[in-house]
Parts: sequence; C-alpha cells; structure tokens
Amino acid sequence: MPTQLTLTHGRTTDGGTLLTVAGEIDMSNSTTLADAIDAVPGPLVVDLTDVEYLDSAGLNVLFVHAERLELIATPLLQPVLTVSGLTRLVDVRLLPTDGSTTP
Repeated sequence: MPTQLTLTHGRTTDGGTLLTVAGEIDMSNSTTLADAIDAVPGPLVVDLTDVEYLDSAGLNVLFVHAERLELIATPLLQPVLTVSGLTRLVDVRLLPTDGSTTP
C-alpha cells in the first residue's frame, strides 16, 4: 500500500514554479513525485518542509532532476540531504520548523 504523499503545484512569491510536497516519500510513491516533477518544464522549487520521511528512492528522484531544482527544507531533513551529497548539486533553503517564513 502506498505511503501518504500530497503534491500541490503553485507559484513562489517571485512567480517561479513551486511543488509543495507533504507526507512521506519512499519506494511506494517515488514515481508519483517523479511524474509531478517531470510534468513541470524548466526550473522548479520543491518545498519539502512538510515531508516527514525521505528514503533513497525519493532522494534518487531529486538527484535525477538536480540540475533544475531548488529545495526548501527544514533542519530535520538537512542531514539526509547533506549525507546523500544532494546539497552539493542543489541549492537548499532551510526554513525553521515553526513555519515562520513562506517560500
């Protein structure tokens, strides 16, 4: 059974394309994330601030599209993004976990 994942398309405050991701990203639903990213041409900001779990399948999706992504994450995801090496390929904006700043 797939893990709960919610994807919402929108715009950043400066008019860029935004994909807001909430829930858990794992092997059971990583293709759903990949399809959502594939559906957007050009640069994309992916907001991961409401992601509770991110496994290697989800990281792989982000790596495949790294050249055109900017990530927004909380400090809780930072170790996973750093250890995987993704922070060397993608700009990552860290937001506090209290949600005091919006993308």
